[in-house]
Amino acid sequence: MDAAEFRKRGKEMVDYIADYLEKIDKRQVFPDVEPGYLRPLIPDCAPQDPESFEDVFKDIEKIIMPGVTHWHSPYFFAYFPAASSFPALLADMLCGGIGCVGFSWAASPACTELETVMLDWLGKMINLPEAFLAGKDGQGGGVIQGSASEATLISLLAARTKTIRWLQSEKPELTEADIMSRLVAYASDQAHSSVERAALIGAVKIKKVPSGDTFSVCGSALKKVLDEDKASGLIPFFFCATLGTTPCCSFDKLLELGPICKSLLLLSTIHWQIPLGRRFRSLKLWFVLRMYGVTGLQEHVRKHVRLSHQFEHLVLQDGRFEICAEVVLGLVCFRLKGSNELNKALLKSINEAKKIHLVPCHLREKFVLRFAICSRTVESTHIKFAWQHISQLATDLLKTWEQNHHQQ
Repeated sequence: MDAAEFRKRGKEMVDYIADYLEKIDKRQVFPDVEPGYLRPLIPDCAPQDPESFEDVFKDIEKIIMPGVTHWHSPYFFAYFPAASSFPALLADMLCGGIGCVGFSWAASPACTELETVMLDWLGKMINLPEAFLAGKDGQGGGVIQGSASEATLISLLAARTKTIRWLQSEKPELTEADIMSRLVAYASDQAHSSVERAALIGAVKIKKVPSGDTFSVCGSALKKVLDEDKASGLIPFFFCATLGTTPCCSFDKLLELGPICKSLLLLSTIHWQIPLGRRFRSLKLWFVLRMYGVTGLQEHVRKHVRLSHQFEHLVLQDGRFEICAEVVLGLVCFRLKGSNELNKALLKSINEAKKIHLVPCHLREKFVLRFAICSRTVESTHIKFAWQHISQLATDLLKTWEQNHHQQ
């Protein structure tokens, strides 16, 4: 493919993506496929000779789209929102076009410097203290990680290394093995499994700190666990606070936890990521922040919050249902009043109908349905449709369960 054909095919692809996103609400949100559907549709090995763009392009609808869960559909209410906007897509195109590998400043100065500035922009947007920013002196700052899991692992490994070096400088007789055997990391019992996995990769113990009635970790709970472990000769070195847990979007109490964590040996290090190189991902942030502005992004978040409270209000109007946790940001945790089996059956009927898509969570002993406002294009009408659909399925389900109960 030369530049002339790239221009032509690039325009075709942009049109295809724009059409896909404009008409995504017409597609079934969850696919009608079974595991292993794709392998029989494509050859066993790569083609020996080149194929035409037309052949590749037509296979998108034939092979790929039948197996896509449409995360950006206004009927997708599972997981959490995934970044999607036209400015971001354009930035991704430019990132791929430049194709640099930013492993050092000299490898691509713009890649390194724009990322530093963009992280400062983001830090200021969320009102981080000055010490967290790079600024002109370069004392703080950060980089864009590939995922939250990666960021957690990097933080844990850096804290582990710093703790070992500090303790060995204080007590030279201690070997690294001595220290490693006593290191302990901590996280909420509501924390994502990736935190536990980071500790596993880092070869350190991890303990879960009990969360309270609002599924948040408070200062006294952490202090209790730390005091017990210190008295047992262990070395607490890392606590991963969670701001928006996966099950119910609860926030650990940072203002209480921060002073306690000052007693732990935390991250201020040079090596901030696992890969040596990285893509020019800051272009995406640069495009989005400039073309939306802070006020545009604030309104986007506030819209999702409003829609989540709209759904919460609809749930509360129906005495058959209950809200299971405080509604934070764009997530509503709800369930039918009744057994876990009843709610599992409701979720099964919702997802088998494939008009909307939800996923569950467990809050203590309860099986709970999560309703997350995800799509950039979701509106009040989609929320109303989703609730009417859920309500009708609940009616049908309860009638069936009642009939089965009488028969038994």
